[in-house]
Amino acid sequence: MALAVSKSAKRDLKMLVPSSFREDNQEKLQQYIKDYSFGVLVIADSDGIDANHLPFHFSTSEKYPLGTLRCHVARVNPVWQRIENGASVLAIFQGPDAYVSPSWYETKAETGRVVPTWNYLAVHAQGKGSIFQDYVWLKEHLQQLTDLHESGRENPWAVDDAPSEFTSRLVKAIVGIEIRIENLTGQVKASQNHPERNRTGVKTGLAGGSASEAAMSAFIS
Repeated sequence: MALAVSKSAKRDLKMLVPSSFREDNQEKLQQYIKDYSFGVLVIADSDGIDANHLPFHFSTSEKYPLGTLRCHVARVNPVWQRIENGASVLAIFQGPDAYVSPSWYETKAETGRVVPTWNYLAVHAQGKGSIFQDYVWLKEHLQQLTDLHESGRENPWAVDDAPSEFTSRLVKAIVGIEIRIENLTGQVKASQNHPERNRTGVKTGLAGGSASEAAMSAFIS
């Protein structure tokens, strides 16, 4: 879905991050991208804003220390043409999140001055997007992405397990996108703005909840 956006605002794809929740450790942010690699590709240009939910492959190199993201879209998706024409590119990754009940705060009984909130993890990666239609590049990308998610399985599936004429036809139907990351912004909102006794209550409360809540509790110290 595309929304109208002014030319002056098309590059304003930033996330407001309060200092108490900001994560500046680049290695941690890169690891979060690896851990939660199914993200949202957002582009913005004079035609509007567009968002696509995609699996990404992340890697680092000496030339691009912040990292490189690779993904692909169907050839019929016009997003790749807009990137080719210079649209701003942002990839968003979100980790565990959880509702936080005021009843978990010890200070509730003392002052009553507490309200619900939401804890979460988010990483924004902004950079220069490039388009790849070369068969060799696309095949390598699909192999990397598949090998990453098949690793650890007892009988991992590989791209070459499928008939070559079948995969060749499918590869021709996609276009590759590479983002050379120029800026990484991260936010881990894990009750850091509360005293230790409140954080302990939240951690305990979340630990006994759903999978997402339990995962979020691990970020509370």
